Amino acid sequence: MRRAGHAPACLDLGVSALDEPALELLRNGKLVAISTPMHTALRLGVLLARRVRSENPSAWICFYGLYAQLNESFLRRNLADSVLGPEPAQCLVELADALASGRPPPASPAKPRRSLTLVPERDGLPGLDRYARLLVDGEARLAGYTEATRGCRYHCRHCPLPPVYEGRFFAVPVQVVLQDVANQVAAGAGHVTLGDPDFLNAPKHALAIARGIHAAHPQLTFDVTTKIEHIVRHRDVIQELVGLGCSFVVSAVESLSDRVLAVLNKGHTRADVLEALRIVRGAGVQLRPTLVPFSPWATLDDYLDLCHFVFDEDLVHEVDPVQLSLRLLVPPGSLLEGHDDMRPHLGTLDEDGLTYRWTHPDPRMDNLQSHVAALVESATQDHEDPVQTLVRLHHAAHEALGHDLGKGRDRDIPRHREPSPRLSEPWFC
Repeated sequence: MRRAGHAPACLDLGVSALDEPALELLRNGKLVAISTPMHTALRLGVLLARRVRSENPSAWICFYGLYAQLNESFLRRNLADSVLGPEPAQCLVELADALASGRPPPASPAKPRRSLTLVPERDGLPGLDRYARLLVDGEARLAGYTEATRGCRYHCRHCPLPPVYEGRFFAVPVQVVLQDVANQVAAGAGHVTLGDPDFLNAPKHALAIARGIHAAHPQLTFDVTTKIEHIVRHRDVIQELVGLGCSFVVSAVESLSDRVLAVLNKGHTRADVLEALRIVRGAGVQLRPTLVPFSPWATLDDYLDLCHFVFDEDLVHEVDPVQLSLRLLVPPGSLLEGHDDMRPHLGTLDEDGLTYRWTHPDPRMDNLQSHVAALVESATQDHEDPVQTLVRLHHAAHEALGHDLGKGRDRDIPRHREPSPRLSEPWFC
């Protein structure tokens, strides 16, 4: 946008209030482009667009990003003048050019052209001190974020990427990533999240990035996200990444039920999860699983099994309690939308919620999800020790099954050790 002669201003409503200076920007803007890479961002964006419509009726509102494309029908009917996918740079420039010159914006924007050679310019965003930090050894380090690839080559059915990228992924040039990291280090970052959907989609590219970061910034740490099957397949890569500064590995475990994993097309099994845990720990760091414990195919026994897994495998410092409260999200266009295993449970599209409703065949599971979600929210507000919250979730699972709570007492007291490195804000999709 700047290279094309425009003067964009940035607001990040994830960390900044919609105060009077922000409202003044919105009142004067000809183009309001709302980034929606996540479901929560889209929810915030919808609220913002409604405010813009009331404050600046003539503004052109454009939603862009992964979740904008999935929810294009709703957005065009209700709020958006334009909807673009997750690679919008050139289309946004064309839109801004038209508005600046008084020409009608293009009715159908050109097919997005990826701008992977441009180093992100982050100077318009709040400082890194407004974002999550790495908590390690009693220290809170400023943390940055970058991506080495876009898209993903896999087709996990619950993931929003496959309907949009259709199994494609694109590597960001190594020097672009390294310059982005260098800029964030100059801004104070002591840690960087390499936030690719799967950092090991291209292992050679991933190693080139990690080696380059370590060579330029030997004290900088980073974290990566990758599939369980990639950990098992590329164990030597994991070992090298740790040697280059990787503090922890995030992986979308989602479930320990082989039935659920098969429906989601995750590409791994329960046995693979245990092997991946062994590999990552053997390399000297911790695995931080992300989970989707509530889906139409998961049972109460599956949920209790997850709780046991967290305690038995000494993961109480690696699993944020919110992970044990998450319910499967089925956005429009999801690969699950027409799937045979999903169809019996799928309800109507909740347009305000931007997702399909679904009902579990066992009402106890829906009741448990509501209960644990409220429990986690209350515990977070009260700043309860997360380990104690996990104990309460474990008890809730026993209660849902009608068990005597004494059956789980042996798992109530986790092993004593210092928390492993983690970000100060729980991450979940």
